[in-house]
Amino acid sequence: MPLIPVFNAARTAELLDFSDMVHEIKRACMELADGLIQAPTRQALDFAQGGNLLSMPAAAADIGIHKLVTVIPDNPQRNLPTIHGIVSAYDGQTGRPLFLLDGPTVTARRTAAVSMVGLDVFLQTAPTHVTIIGYGVQASGHAQALASLYPGLSVSIVGRDRSKALTFLDAHSYLNLTLTADDTVPDGTDAVITVTTSAAPVYDHPATVQRLIVAVGAFRPTMAEIGNTTLQGSQLYVDEPVGARHEAGDYLQAQVDWDRVMGLADALREGVSMDRPIVYKTVGSSAWDLAAARAALKRLDTA
Repeated sequence: MPLIPVFNAARTAELLDFSDMVHEIKRACMELADGLIQAPTRQALDFAQGGNLLSMPAAAADIGIHKLVTVIPDNPQRNLPTIHGIVSAYDGQTGRPLFLLDGPTVTARRTAAVSMVGLDVFLQTAPTHVTIIGYGVQASGHAQALASLYPGLSVSIVGRDRSKALTFLDAHSYLNLTLTADDTVPDGTDAVITVTTSAAPVYDHPATVQRLIVAVGAFRPTMAEIGNTTLQGSQLYVDEPVGARHEAGDYLQAQVDWDRVMGLADALREGVSMDRPIVYKTVGSSAWDLAAARAALKRLDTA
C-alpha cells in the first residue's frame, strides 16, 4: 500500500488557498443544509491528566474527513501549543485514505474563510477598513485571509493590551495590509471581527447598517463577545444553526429568540436585507473541515 501523504503546517497552509476555501465553504454550507453532508456533533473525551480529545468527522458523496485534535490547557507551561491534531481525508467512493493535513492550520484557515464568506455575503461592497478585536491565533488567520482576498486593506487591531497589539503588527508586517493598533474601533470601520475568548462582551455599540459584526471567538455558552445593545438592534445570522444553539455564547447569554436567527445557507439561498444591521456569528462545523479538504485536493490535482 502506498504511503499516505502527510502535510506539515506550512504545506497545509499552501494547499488551503482562501479563494478556494470561500468557494468550497459556500458549497458545503448548501450541501449541509440539504442533507448532502453528514457532520455529527463532535465527541469529546477527557484525558486523565487534564485536557480533551475531540473527534469531528464529516462525509459527503465525494470525500470524507476526520478531524482529531487534542486540547491541553497546561501545554503552554511546557512550551508546547495548546492544540495538536490532524485532519485525515478519504475518497468518498472507495474509502481510500488520501492525505493528512495539519489540524490547527486547517482550523485557523477554514475559520477565517468562514468569516470571509460573511464579508462577501453580508456587505454590499468590498470592505475598505476592517477591525479585528483580539491578537491571538485566530487574529493571525484572519489577517492572512484579509491580505489574500483584499490586498492593501486597512486593518485595525484592537485589544486590552496595546503592547500585544503592537507585537502582532510587527509579526504580521509582511502582509499586504495597512495595519494599525487602536484603542477602540475606529469610525469608518466596515466590519468588526471579534476573535477573543472573552467571557464578557468586548463589543456592545448601537447597531448600524454601516458596520457588519462577525463574531468568531465565543464558542462556549459561558463566553460572549457581542453585547445586547448590538444584538437587539440587528438581524442575527449563524454559520451552522444546529451547533449554534449549543455553542453560540453571545446569543445564548443574551437569550435571543432563536426564531429570528437565520443560517448562512438562508442568506446564500434567499439573499440578505441590507437595510438593517447584521451580526454574523460563527461556531464552526466539521463540514467546513471537509470544505478545506476539498480545497486541498483541488490544489493537489492541479499541481
